[in-house]
Amino acid sequence: MAAYQEAESCQAAGVRGGFSCHVSSPVVTGTHPVGSMSAKAAARKRGKPASGAGASAAAGKRRRKAVSAGDRGKSKGGTKMNEEISSDSESESLPPRRPEEEEEEELEETAQEKKLRLAKLYLEQLRQQEEEKAEARAFEEDQVAGRLKEDVLEQRGRLQKSVAKEIQAPASTDIRVLRGHQLSITCLVITPDDSAIFSAAKDCTIIKWSVESGRKLHVIPRAKKGAEGKSPGHSSHVLCMAISSDGKYLASGDRSKLILIWEAQSCQNLYTFTGHRDAVSGLAFRRGTHQLYSTSHDRSVKVWNVAENSYVETLFGHQDSVAALDALGRECCVTAGGRDGTVRVWKIPEESQLVFYGHQGSIDCIHLINEEHMVSGADDGSVALWGLSKKRPLALQREAHGMRGEPGLEQPFWISSVAALLNTDLVATGSHSSCVRLWQCGEGFRRLDLLC
Repeated sequence: MAAYQEAESCQAAGVRGGFSCHVSSPVVTGTHPVGSMSAKAAARKRGKPASGAGASAAAGKRRRKAVSAGDRGKSKGGTKMNEEISSDSESESLPPRRPEEEEEEELEETAQEKKLRLAKLYLEQLRQQEEEKAEARAFEEDQVAGRLKEDVLEQRGRLQKSVAKEIQAPASTDIRVLRGHQLSITCLVITPDDSAIFSAAKDCTIIKWSVESGRKLHVIPRAKKGAEGKSPGHSSHVLCMAISSDGKYLASGDRSKLILIWEAQSCQNLYTFTGHRDAVSGLAFRRGTHQLYSTSHDRSVKVWNVAENSYVETLFGHQDSVAALDALGRECCVTAGGRDGTVRVWKIPEESQLVFYGHQGSIDCIHLINEEHMVSGADDGSVALWGLSKKRPLALQREAHGMRGEPGLEQPFWISSVAALLNTDLVATGSHSSCVRLWQCGEGFRRLDLLC
């Protein structure tokens, strides 16, 4: 060991000094275990590399093995990582299932599952059918209820309809002229079934006409003077007429203060009512009854029961001759007061009256549109729409038929008659201008629009 140390020291010194050193070893060839160990073996035993080309080759071989081992480790690690990534993304990388596969899965449905599915489908269809039937029944019930309501309102005269926009002026070829009276015609009434017309005139006659053919069905002649009440007929100008809503009775009034009651079908005289002290100017039956209202130039309104041939009562209030009267289903009537400038609503059970003001001149005509509204005309050329809850006109159309006279002296054509299609928005007016105009009542009866 001392020799080896000496050799190494000498070698180191020689390297530093630039010369070589030769040391003899006493154990190079000996048989002693320690002395016979070669330098390479000693180096391997110490774990140090041996000197020379062999040691370098061995070291290089060991380095290549280490690199190969590292590469194998890295390769194994990378493979493991790739395997883990592939495992995590397996569901994402799978191709979509083909329709054939889905059909196969559906075909794999068990018989029990199929029965359950079909049962649910059948129940759903039944539910939908029942809902549709219920909706249809509800719709039919609503329709029936609506129709019944309309029928009831129509029977009571309270069904309001809009028809004015559908009305057109008749062509000249559609107008028929019926001739039979000798003097001016003063009033007309049409039977409830629209089959016949009654006309009366200043010649004291009443004629019943067929609407379809235009022929005379019956003529009630003039009564002989001095025979009033003894022979059927009027002996003075017939001024007004009315027919009951069932078409059974016809009433007519004249300048002789008489009211005659006729059987409308046969034109046979039934009764004669007396009581007014001046000309009878207006008549109206209460709808659905045989109660008759009459008014006169004696400024009174009288109530009669035609079926019982009896007088009921007299109402007073107007300050001048009453010009016209109308009534519908309620137990009340409306009157036009002529020169007193008022329209009045008479509440028969309460024995009270409502007074309305609006026209500037004599109010000569009035007509109920429905149970809540009415129209009137005056000699100042104005037409007014009224609501029974308002004492002033809802709408006032001045100069409704235009003006007449020389420039600077123009006067409006006075309104001589008004009419309305019951429970609609259509109103007609007649005038001294010899023409009839049709009007549409605006929304809420607050406007009158000329149609033709």
